[in-house]
Amino acid sequence: MGSFSTPLSGLVAAQGQLQSVSNNLANIDTDGYKDQTLTFNDIYTLAGETNGAGDPIQTGSGVAVSSTTSNFTEGNLNATGTSSNMAISGNGFFVTQAPGGLPNYTRAGDFTTNNAGQLTTPNGELVLGYPAVLGVVNPGATLQPLQVGSGVTIPAQVSTTIGVTANLNSNTGAGGTAPSSTLSAYDSLGQSHTLTVSYTMTAPNTWNYTVTVPSADLTGATGTNWTVGSGTLNFNSTGTLASITNVVPISLGGPGSVGPPIIPATSLADGATSPQALAGPFGTVANPTITQTAAPSATSATTTNGFASGTLSTYSVQPDGTIEGTFTSGNTMALGQVAVASFANSEGLASIGNNNYQPTQASGAAVIGAAGTGGRGTIVGGNVEQSNVDIAAEFAKLIVAQQAYSANAKSITAFNQVSQATIAMLQ
Repeated sequence: MGSFSTPLSGLVAAQGQLQSVSNNLANIDTDGYKDQTLTFNDIYTLAGETNGAGDPIQTGSGVAVSSTTSNFTEGNLNATGTSSNMAISGNGFFVTQAPGGLPNYTRAGDFTTNNAGQLTTPNGELVLGYPAVLGVVNPGATLQPLQVGSGVTIPAQVSTTIGVTANLNSNTGAGGTAPSSTLSAYDSLGQSHTLTVSYTMTAPNTWNYTVTVPSADLTGATGTNWTVGSGTLNFNSTGTLASITNVVPISLGGPGSVGPPIIPATSLADGATSPQALAGPFGTVANPTITQTAAPSATSATTTNGFASGTLSTYSVQPDGTIEGTFTSGNTMALGQVAVASFANSEGLASIGNNNYQPTQASGAAVIGAAGTGGRGTIVGGNVEQSNVDIAAEFAKLIVAQQAYSANAKSITAFNQVSQATIAMLQ
């Protein structure tokens, strides 16, 4: 009667294969799902007997499932246009944190945000990455949940440096002027102040410049505009800057001077910190941003290192996982960087459901870093990775498993008939 165990093992193996194929087909639309396949090994009864040649005499005893392998080839990427969605193109896994604090690893990037503005998986696990402070990512920090909600704000950054890139027409006569350069600077409250840089040629290769702001911006200022800085630009015969002399450093607000003429002390009218010194605006003699040539006078660029406060309006994910946020102030700043984990043997990972995997001794520990480094793939924002199940291949495996099940069932029927015949001989 022990003969029944051999086809029975075949039935169990075929049933397992049918279960595996059914599971693959059921997850054909599951983002990040990886196709699974059962592998089998044969079973032999070991006997101490040998034949005349000394070869062992063994009898096959059936089949058993030896392992379940996952196909980690990349699935097709589906563009969703949703900022929180992302896919890994290449090797690696997103790192998430379950409610209990345990890290999980997934390829499914159909992320969303919770009511705290954090990136999460559909089942509520937090997406982990490296934090950013004032737009600077700290790759050495402990992994943290990533904040991308509309409530994210950035404080104002006071301007400390301004810059003007311009050319002054060398054919301008003494007393002539050039078009002014206009730029903004921000105070400690994030208020923007319009600075106007005016130019007057006083002699060949020599220009005076003045920097003014609207008098209404300063308490104690008079008139329409108030001078907050000045100096003299001296050019050499090749049109490059030779020196800057008679410099009155640019300062929004100041103590004033005792005359004549008496210049009253001023301060920023909105109550921001003053005086506010501003370096610039023409670089240095070694690296100037202003020239004097026969070309028309014109300003080609202005810069400032400050900005107003703002609230996050949109964000996008860069290939290295950096989340770039755009704020209502018009500034773009890094909010953090998505972490990516890799394993020495991805096949050794254990699937725990919800598109998650856990490391095992076979997979090795997770090695976590930035996307695009250490053999890790890059991140494609606004996309999700689809299941890599091949429906045609699964149907083929389904037919094979069904036929295997039927064949083993026939074997059991045959053994049953033999058993019935044996019993009949005893009657």
